[in-house]
This record gives sequence, C-alpha cells and structure tokens, in this order.
Amino acid sequence: MEIERKFLVNKELWQKSTKPAGQHITQGYLSVDRNKTIRIRITESGSYMTIKGKTTNISREEYEFPVPWEMATEIIQKFSEDIIEKVRYKVTYKGKIWEVDEFLGDNVGLLIAEIELTHEQENFELPEWVGKEVSNDPRYFNASLAMHPFTKW
Repeated sequence: MEIERKFLVNKELWQKSTKPAGQHITQGYLSVDRNKTIRIRITESGSYMTIKGKTTNISREEYEFPVPWEMATEIIQKFSEDIIEKVRYKVTYKGKIWEVDEFLGDNVGLLIAEIELTHEQENFELPEWVGKEVSNDPRYFNASLAMHPFTKW
C-alpha cells in the first residue's frame, strides 16, 4: 500500500537549499484510468514496471518489479505515447525521506515534493521549501502530467 502526500515546491527556496545529486527518470504510461495505472520507469540504477490501483484519499495499492533495461526501453518506444521525464532528488528532513521531482520536457518548471507515510494521519514536519499541498488534485498525478502537461494548462 502506497500512502503518499504531494506538495508544490517553492522554486527560490529549493534552489538555495543544499541537496544531493539528482537521478534522471523516464516514465512511460501503458494504461491510465481511474482504477489503475501501469507504467514503465527507467532510472540510472534500474528499470521497473509499476501497477497502481485506484487512489482513495491518499492511499492506493502498488506493485513494482524490476524489468531489464532493454525491455523497458523497447516497451516505452513501442507502447507508450504518454511519457514524462524528471530529475528526482531524495532529501532527508527530520527523519523522513522527501522525493523532490524537477520535471523536464513539457512539464519544465514544475517542482513537486512527495513524502510516503506509514498511515494517513502520520505527523511530519515540512521543509521550508514545501508549499501548497496538491495530494488530492489529480492534475499533479504523474500520469495526468504525462497526458496533460503543466505548461499547457
């Protein structure tokens, strides 16, 4: 079960902050509907297929497994019309890991921070660069951004 909250990131404060090296990610979507999303993700450290169920509040079922890089690349090229690219930074703050995605391509300029939780009511502290929460705004779901880029809103 994935329990995740999403926030917009203040670009100025983020740029001033100390952060680790980012990892380039390409994601191709094979199926997107209200009840499920199937994607292929290619990173510098591996390639994965992920199946996510319907989102209820901030939770949804998630299954992820490794896929050989060559196969992942071929699947994206042959079967995915909706692709996003981003650089992901993993930042530890107050004992929690924040994943900050700096989007590229048609979503350039968008920065989203995500935090995974163990339960929906879990308390955590916000880094100074975290802005408005967008957890329940489907426009900010990665699959939505692949089909309807931020720069075309």
